[in-house]
Amino acid sequence: MNQLYKMVFELGPLVIFFLVNGKYGLFVGTGVFMVAAAISISTMWLIERQVPIMPLISGVLLMIFGGLTLYLQDETFIKIKPTLVNMLFAIILWGGLIFRKSLLKYLFGSVLVLSDAGWRVLTVRWSLWFLVLAFLNEVVWRTQTTEIWIQFKLFGVMPLTMLFMAAQLPLLNKHKMD
Repeated sequence: MNQLYKMVFELGPLVIFFLVNGKYGLFVGTGVFMVAAAISISTMWLIERQVPIMPLISGVLLMIFGGLTLYLQDETFIKIKPTLVNMLFAIILWGGLIFRKSLLKYLFGSVLVLSDAGWRVLTVRWSLWFLVLAFLNEVVWRTQTTEIWIQFKLFGVMPLTMLFMAAQLPLLNKHKMD
């Protein structure tokens, strides 16, 4: 699948959530987010006959915590979902390191060819980044309004993650193998 399509399928539901929330509120936005994520994941499956693991895990947790948000009419559940997703990704990456397996290599080895040391360092950095994102989500949702939290998800987390990814380029270049 083309990288542009992947980005649309992975980020599209979040953008839709942002737009619908702005017009109709968090609960309608959450319901539409769940539907958009289900359509996106299903479409990825139909096109590729596989779904990348990160959108799949995030989608499952969205269905659980989005469902709790709507059923209980309590926005706390949708707000803690990013914390839990990021913590889960960090734990999974650390678990791989404990067993001397770079799960990032498993996920991205067809795109990136790095030395084992490069994969280890990249895995440690990403696991720490996921913990930073979990922490930031907790700080923002607990100290700010719902609207600021939603804007932070789109206009804070995304640019910060892009900057983090760009900051990994020297590491990738240093450990790139032909």
